[in-house]
Amino acid sequence: MKKALSVAASMAIAASCAFGMALPAHAADTTGTTTVASRSLQSAVDTSAMAPQTKALVDRILAKLPADWESRVDAARAKYGLNESQWSEIRDSAINPGDYQCQRTELTTYANTLLNGVQDPFTLLILQLFGGFDFPTYDALVFGSESKANTFGVNGEYTQKLTAEMKNLKRFWDIDSAGIELIPMHGADVYSSPERLARTLSVLYGGTAEDNLDLAELFIELVDSEPVLQGGANPIFTFNAFAYSEVDDPDPLGISDRIIMGDGIIQGMTEVGLGDVAPRAIVGHEFGHHVQYQNNLFESDLAGPEATRRTELMADAFGTYYLTHARGEALNAARVLKSEKSFYQVGDCSFTSSGHHGTPNQRLASSSWAAGVANDAANQGHVLPSLKLDELFEAKLPDLVKPDAR
Repeated sequence: MKKALSVAASMAIAASCAFGMALPAHAADTTGTTTVASRSLQSAVDTSAMAPQTKALVDRILAKLPADWESRVDAARAKYGLNESQWSEIRDSAINPGDYQCQRTELTTYANTLLNGVQDPFTLLILQLFGGFDFPTYDALVFGSESKANTFGVNGEYTQKLTAEMKNLKRFWDIDSAGIELIPMHGADVYSSPERLARTLSVLYGGTAEDNLDLAELFIELVDSEPVLQGGANPIFTFNAFAYSEVDDPDPLGISDRIIMGDGIIQGMTEVGLGDVAPRAIVGHEFGHHVQYQNNLFESDLAGPEATRRTELMADAFGTYYLTHARGEALNAARVLKSEKSFYQVGDCSFTSSGHHGTPNQRLASSSWAAGVANDAANQGHVLPSLKLDELFEAKLPDLVKPDAR
């Protein structure tokens, strides 16, 4: 397993659904080429109500793209672990939505406002098809590196806090964490530099960065044509955080273990009043995934959505245990509640999706349980070995995910 996504991974898809528009059907054949899909898209563009200037820009982009651009995007997503389709056919173990309370949270409500006021919805749909909402993710994953020059938060306001957090996490957990890097994801940085975007396009579409320079300029022009996208600064481009590891990967790509923090998810948490604790809670959660990688804790008898839910709830528990432990962040009662609410906010109701992370209630329950483990310990100075904490979590898991609908 190369990486574990957390929080919102595909906000653009949700946005397109909100506009009630159908995307052109994928028409890739078994040979891996997608010339049929490209023609279908061209036909859809030609017959759409897209603004003339947008249509002309999309025509220029299509002329620059390789004929099999769609299969190349799919291949890149699979190569770098951004494709969660490995679980797409596993439905037998999906939990029954009717058995659970699952409500919208303030964070999901906020996320659904990010594209309010869009002038040309077709720009969003086209950008999504081309993978444009993922460009900052590829930039951070493939080309990002840890550096003293890195900043976290739109204005760098979380740099000191999150950098210190990583140092504390490495001291706290009993894994080999020296090589884990913390890397920021800034959407505006990617969409303001043709050279930087061009090297990312080479990852998706092939060729060299120089080969993709003209294409990069066209994508920047497309994003700039829609004011709501803010030149790539809209939080939708970076509404994510995730851990990546190539531990035990049979085909490593040479990318270091890392945690990537997007500006967008930090902005979202700040907007719902959790900017004090949530960014650190997210880093703690993602570091929990690295504990799982090194201890081989992704393996279980569960499958499909239930398997993903287990690993995500465990990472919530690991993150909260650290935040509340006397030798971790030792948060006071009020801030512990904010920590728990941070995980509640990113719960989801996608019961049959491979990316299901647990309902808001389940995530809150897992976090609250871990806080209790830390606070109720007889020896407040003792940090449980990660495998022991996992043992306690596995025993508690059935209770955490039991049906709660009334």
